[in-house]
Amino acid sequence: MTATRTARRKPVRRFDSPQQEAFLGLWRTYDRLRMLEDELFARFDLTPQQYNALRLLRAEHPGSLPTLALAERLVSRAPDITRLLDKLEERGLIERNRPADNRRSVLVAITAAGLGLVEESAGPLRACHARQLGHLPPPQLAKLIALLKAARLPHEPDGSAWK
Repeated sequence: MTATRTARRKPVRRFDSPQQEAFLGLWRTYDRLRMLEDELFARFDLTPQQYNALRLLRAEHPGSLPTLALAERLVSRAPDITRLLDKLEERGLIERNRPADNRRSVLVAITAAGLGLVEESAGPLRACHARQLGHLPPPQLAKLIALLKAARLPHEPDGSAWK
């Protein structure tokens, strides 16, 4: 009787709208893919945001970036960029300097140790990305990239490198 009673139930509506279904699908996907990345970065005693900061600073090497410019370029918002940089500096992965002509500005640069860590993690990170999305054939991956860009485009600030 329980099986019959279950079969007669109305299907439960899981989503309020297609937009909610898409958003929750993105959130769930992010959670599943992020678990793999968190596992990888834990091996290097990094957070994904710390790695992202190091990657951006490597691109500027041998130059440096002002703290706020670095914060704007991060993939995800860092509400406490100072604390993130404090942890990297404590490990000797970055250095911060105040220019003599503008003591309010702080320039951030990657150190040799930071460069070494980014290089050491490059192969494992490529393998992680292959684990995350390597099952998608190239045309589907290209379509996914285009759809994600279309979804975030109206929400990107002017001048964003993600536009």
